[in-house]
Amino acid sequence: MSDDLRYPIGNWSTPADDPAVMTALVDDIAAAPARLRAAISGLDASQLDTPYRDGGWTVRQVVHHVADSHMNAYVRVKKALTEPGTPIAAYEESLWATLPDSRLEPEVSLQLLDALHVRWVTTLRALAPEDWEKTYAHPEMGPVTLRTALGIYAWHGKHHTAHVTGLRERQGW
Repeated sequence: MSDDLRYPIGNWSTPADDPAVMTALVDDIAAAPARLRAAISGLDASQLDTPYRDGGWTVRQVVHHVADSHMNAYVRVKKALTEPGTPIAAYEESLWATLPDSRLEPEVSLQLLDALHVRWVTTLRALAPEDWEKTYAHPEMGPVTLRTALGIYAWHGKHHTAHVTGLRERQGW
């Protein structure tokens, strides 16, 4: 664990090329919606609208951000599998967090995550070992293998869940 509220579980790393590690990371992605749902369970509107740190997003925005990010990740995986090396678009996540849909009830994005993760995990579990080395071209990161993307997004779900659980611990919620 880290004392840096921005990175409560530290930073992500590229996973080892090990089938057991890859399976565990896919399991993390499969569990992400339920973990996030549990993290926000019982919070009232005021708590959902509390930033997880000074200058950070509210809990509500965090939930909607995870849905935005994971939708993009799912599309990136499918692009890499069907059009290896294809350039993908980055997006201004801080601006997305200010749009009206980021003020909806979190349940909207939790339901989206439930369905999205069923499709995403089904795709990931079907990959052949050589598929993990297929890439998409990120405008800032360059070529990203699906193995690297798996590490990023398995971390991402836990990272944002830790934002919420850390806030709850600090606030005594």
